[in-house]
This record gives sequence, C-alpha cells and structure tokens, in this order.
Amino acid sequence: MLSTVRLTSLLGCILISLSTQAADDAPTYSEHQDLSYYLNAAGQKQPIRTKEDWQIRRGHVLANLHKVMGDLPRPEKPVPLEMKVLEETKVGDLVRRKVSYHTDSKEQVVTAYLFLPPGDGKTPAILCLHQTTGIGKGEPAGLGGNPNLHYALHLAQQGYVTLAPDYPSFGDYKYDFDPKYGYKSGSMKAIYDNVRATDLLVSLPRVDAERIGCIGHSLGGHNTIFTAVHDTRIKVAVSNCGFTRFHKYYEGKLAGWTSARYMPLIASEYGNNPDKVPFDFPELIAALAPRAFLASSPIGDSNFEVSGVKDTIASAKPIFKLLGVEENLAANYPDCAHDFPEDVRKVAYDFLDKHLKK
Repeated sequence: MLSTVRLTSLLGCILISLSTQAADDAPTYSEHQDLSYYLNAAGQKQPIRTKEDWQIRRGHVLANLHKVMGDLPRPEKPVPLEMKVLEETKVGDLVRRKVSYHTDSKEQVVTAYLFLPPGDGKTPAILCLHQTTGIGKGEPAGLGGNPNLHYALHLAQQGYVTLAPDYPSFGDYKYDFDPKYGYKSGSMKAIYDNVRATDLLVSLPRVDAERIGCIGHSLGGHNTIFTAVHDTRIKVAVSNCGFTRFHKYYEGKLAGWTSARYMPLIASEYGNNPDKVPFDFPELIAALAPRAFLASSPIGDSNFEVSGVKDTIASAKPIFKLLGVEENLAANYPDCAHDFPEDVRKVAYDFLDKHLKK
C-alpha cells in the first residue's frame, strides 16, 4: 500500500502530466497576451469558451515553456529524500533546523532551513524562495542580508511551517549547469528541486498537505511562478518583484534571463528576441488558475517594469473569471523600489492567510 506522502507526491505528478503535452507537438503562439483562443491541429484559432478549451491552451503554454527550459523530470521512482537534520536552533518560540535531502540523485544534496512553529497540530506550510544573493537560503531564514526579505522567519512566527532551500549555485549548493547533467536550463533544475522540496514538506507530520503555499522575491518571485505552474499541490503563490512581460523587461533586452542559472536557450535559440520566445508571463499566470496568485509589483521596481505586470494581470483575469475564481487573482502596486518593506509584506502575508488559514 502506498503511504499518504508517496500518494500525494504521485498525485502531484499526475496533475502535472495531465496539463502538458510534448513540446514538439505544441503549436507556437505569437500573441502571448491574447488568451481568448487556442490553436487546433490545423493551426486554426478556436475561441476559449469552456474550462476544457482552456486546458488545451494551458497544455500548449507548458509545452512551449519546455521548449525553452527543457522537460520537467518525471521519474517513476524519485530518489528517496533521506532528510537529515544538520543543526537545530531555538529562535524564540520557533525551532529552526538546517536540513539536507536528495533531489534527483543520491550524489546531489540540497540544504535548507526548516522552521517549525510551536504546537503539534496539522499546519499549513510555505516554500520560501530566495532572491539572487550569495547567502541563498540564509536571507529568508533571517541570517543576514536585507531584513525585509526574512519572510521564512516572519511566516513561521505567524504559525506556518516554512522551508527555505538554496537555489542551485547559491548558499551551500554547489552545482554545475552543464547540460550533460540532464537539464537544459538552471530554471528547470530549480523547479524540480522545488517539487522535491514540496515532497519534503508534505512528508512532515506537522504539515497539512492540502494547504501549501509558495513565496519569493526577485529570483524567488519568478521561481515561485515557474514552480507553482508545474506543481499543483501549491495552492497559493506570491511573487514579489518577480516578473514583467518580456517586451517590458529592459525594453525587450533579455540577456538577464540567459545565464546558465536561468534559461540560456533564450539567447542561443531565440536570439534574445521577445517576439521569438515561445512563452510569456501572461500565459504562466493564467496557467496558475484556479489556484490563488498575488503579484506584488512596486511601481519603482527598476528590474521588472510595472506596466508589464499590469498587462499580465489584465490578460490572465478572463481565465480566472472563466474558471469562476476571479477573486483568486490579485495585484498590489506599492510605491517603493525593488524591495519588500513591511507594509508590502503585510499585504502578501494577509493574502497567504486568506487562502491557507481558512
């Protein structure tokens, strides 16, 4: 008999596979902001009027994303996590553990900070993804960097189990992004690592597997979106300073997306041209529906231009409405720079509470 944890992991993979198709078979869309239609086998536009119509377009969205990122691994028997506790520290009423676990091989070890609030009842949990910073997981865990970005600590203080892992090549995580190790992009490697981090969370006796969220700033903000699109166990996602439409990213100059850590095929296959990249964020945000999503996007963000976020939300809104969950799509446009100050965090934390503490 399958354990509850193993069954939850398998169901997550099943839901992922149901909403995708082979990348080579997917038609290419030139209008990433127009989500009113899908292309049939003859390349003809068909209006999206039903949930089933949207699922066809959603499958095309993920398939086109995989043309850039590579496929998500779907092993029949994932490598055992074999979580180990390396350190344990009391932080006020919280327990902070530094843990290690495997993701895609017995040789690959990821470390993360796991926070446990007081009590022993079933608790919602949040995966907390860090920005581009050398200390990696240490920043959301409150161990350095910008205090505004200590959200794994803050949310644990509000009663959540939180997990803050390293992104490959940050913190303790040494990683070689050479494609010979199985990934066409660092983004897909991070996505699969985060799927395994979710496996870890749902394996914990304290965690309610039906109440999982994800939050991140900057790199962690788009990493949150990429991960939640692929893992439907994540019921609510918050991206702070995490994205804009490709055409609005530094006026369509996409070099920042193309290092080995992210998506090098944007440069080598698509010439850094947003007209040629086969996916964009309006499609990804719509692909999160019917689950809840908050775009926290400051008007002074010099990395991710706010008008491209507003374009994205406007494009995705009809899909959330079609699925009967218009209230699950939200945006906050605070008057600040590329940061996550207290008043902005409060909006984000309240959104998580609304959807995870029902």
